[in-house]
Formats: sequence, structure tokens, C-alpha cells
Amino acid sequence: NAFLLDLPASLKQRGIHPAFHAHLLRLHVPNDDRRFPGRQIEQVSDLGRLEEWSVSRITDHHGQGANALFEVEYSTGDR
Repeated sequence: NAFLLDLPASLKQRGIHPAFHAHLLRLHVPNDDRRFPGRQIEQVSDLGRLEEWSVSRITDHHGQGANALFEVEYSTGDR
């Protein structure tokens, strides 16, 4: 069972498909502006976009194999 949602134009332009299976949908709980002021869809800038980031160096790592986690420093200086 699938539902066709009426998505905002901004989400459609980002390539979000409007059909969702019923088990993925939940009741909408409106934002509490007192706890999370100003939450707007425009604030989610990378939704639906793939970006590549250049890694400058690996600063630390934990685990090995499939459980390996790496801490990296990006070329922008962000960690």
C-alpha cells in the first residue's frame, strides 16, 4: 500500500518522489517553535543533493574492518 503525498514544489524540484509506502509514514507532529525556533524546509540545504568533500588527512581511527571509524580533517579545515 502506497500513498501519494502533496509535496511542496521545493521538494519536488530536488527530486523527492511523492509516493511512500504506508509503513514509512507516521502522524505529523508540528514543530514546537519554543523549543526549536525557525525550523523551515529551506534550512535543510543538502536534502537530496550529493556533495563530495575533499579529505585533507585522517586524524584518528577506531576499530578495524567493517567496524572501522575514521575521524578526518577536510580541506576546508572542518572536522
